[in-house]
Amino acid sequence: METWDVYDKRRNKTNKLHVRGDSLADGEYHLVVHVWIKNDKGEILLAKRHEDKHFPNLWECPGGSVLAGETSLEGALREVKEEIGITLYRSNGRLLKSERRDHFQDFYDVWLFNQSFDLSETSLQEEEVIDIKWVTEAEIDSMFDSRCIVPVLDYYKSMQW
Repeated sequence: METWDVYDKRRNKTNKLHVRGDSLADGEYHLVVHVWIKNDKGEILLAKRHEDKHFPNLWECPGGSVLAGETSLEGALREVKEEIGITLYRSNGRLLKSERRDHFQDFYDVWLFNQSFDLSETSLQEEEVIDIKWVTEAEIDSMFDSRCIVPVLDYYKSMQW
């Protein structure tokens, strides 16, 4: 059973826990991370969502909900390790943005990690990710225009890679 810390609209912890799958009350939020990884060639890692998930077979960056007791950074590191089997180094990451999304009842933190690895070093979480690849910024633009990327990631165009 996955539990999350509950936050108020100012991102203060409320000392309540939330069980994944249950509805949050009005004015309650949880924390989500999006983790973009850029290699030394300037390519960005994309992961393809499993066909049984919301937005099936679309590409995205790794990420997900931060578990109770975790910081945003700890959640980002864990999600990448779980989804693609890669250990990111804390020192390679920086927080690019943090926003509250009222319609999703979450705060989402966008992380960028500059770290290279070979795709053969990865181990995909079968129920989450069915493929991964390195792409250029131009390829991301084309994929987004072709509706191959999860639509809520439209903020990527304003990112400072």
